[in-house]
Amino acid sequence: MVEIWEEKTKYEIWMAIEVLACEAQVKLGVVPSHILDGLRNLEGNFDIHRIQAIEAEVKHDVIAFLSYVAESSNTDIRYLHYGMTSSDVLDTCLSLRLKRSCDILLKNIEEVMHALEARSKATKYLLCVGRSHGVHAEPITFGLKLARFYAEFARNYQRLVSAQQEISVCKISGAMGNFAHLDPSVEEYVAQKLGLVPETIASQVIPRDRYAVLFAIFGVIASSIERVATELRHLQQTEVLEVAEPFTSGQKGSSAMPHKKNPILGENLTGLSRMVRSYVIPAMENVALWHERDISHSSVERFIAPDACITLNFALVRLAGVLRDMKIDEERIKANLNSSKGVLLSQRVLLALVDAGMSRESAYKVVQDSAMDTLNNGSNFIDNVRTHKLLEKITPGVLDSLSNLDYYTQHVDFIFDKTFGKKHK
Repeated sequence: MVEIWEEKTKYEIWMAIEVLACEAQVKLGVVPSHILDGLRNLEGNFDIHRIQAIEAEVKHDVIAFLSYVAESSNTDIRYLHYGMTSSDVLDTCLSLRLKRSCDILLKNIEEVMHALEARSKATKYLLCVGRSHGVHAEPITFGLKLARFYAEFARNYQRLVSAQQEISVCKISGAMGNFAHLDPSVEEYVAQKLGLVPETIASQVIPRDRYAVLFAIFGVIASSIERVATELRHLQQTEVLEVAEPFTSGQKGSSAMPHKKNPILGENLTGLSRMVRSYVIPAMENVALWHERDISHSSVERFIAPDACITLNFALVRLAGVLRDMKIDEERIKANLNSSKGVLLSQRVLLALVDAGMSRESAYKVVQDSAMDTLNNGSNFIDNVRTHKLLEKITPGVLDSLSNLDYYTQHVDFIFDKTFGKKHK
């Protein structure tokens, strides 16, 4: 990912665009063919310091590059960049770099999905506490918890595919985008050779709404990363301790407290996610440029494009590693599940009492009173229900049968079929 955003790569792409544009115009008979020989001899060999020295004088990056090409290859500058404007090169290059970056990010998401799928299937029927508002609610399985994350990243994958397609555009249409000095076939030729498509209609630049969509999707992906990281960080708290992120041999947790095994990877992912989201608003604000173009977007993109792609790449790779190597403590999960003395069964008991003929209001009071007694004094929830003064006649054994937690896994296969498809069987 870093290589895509290095200066050397940028100049290689700029040169490729210039060469392809010349090839197209040679075919049209607009420029002489000899220009291509000098350009091809220079491909891949750039003195970046010299280009920067020229830019320091002329205060224009593309002119500096063109001047360097002219002095280094003895190319007739009259036919280099013929009929083009700087943004033809800059924007087409940006699109290509973002497209290549998306290729990497899509592979990263696939790795996250593979890790989630493997850990989800391994814990498909592992009962655990489901929590709402951070409070014990009802039993679920740990596999379902991870399967939700898998489905979210599957959606992110499709979103990124769509966004990649939207930004994979080429612009070689001149200073105002109206092909005043270029044949439209030049743009088509360059686009086809670079694996892009011609921009539908441009001004001096590719419309920035395209890139805004991509950065918005980056922000959504970052939020999904943080959602997983936040879940794992909570589950690693000492009071919960159902999960632990990798802690390698020789690793230290604290300079002051040698016992500490802190969730630093999850915390790091949370911080990185904030950074990626911070690039969304500037990308949105780049959409509203003056008339056919101003340059206020340029400085923004020089920061956010490489930073967002590299940071998101790093975060996804780190997340996949955490998911693959994290420890899932099944005994602690079971202990936490049993710690509430049966109050997780409250809704099931409520419905059973309603089915037995009690009004919902009376049944609710029986269940709530019994649950509060359990939470306050640690008594058994089912025993409290059985002895409640308002409990009406109920078939013997019904309450005991409600304690079978397999009830909460009865539709796990159905959910997994929807999430992973039949292949998971």
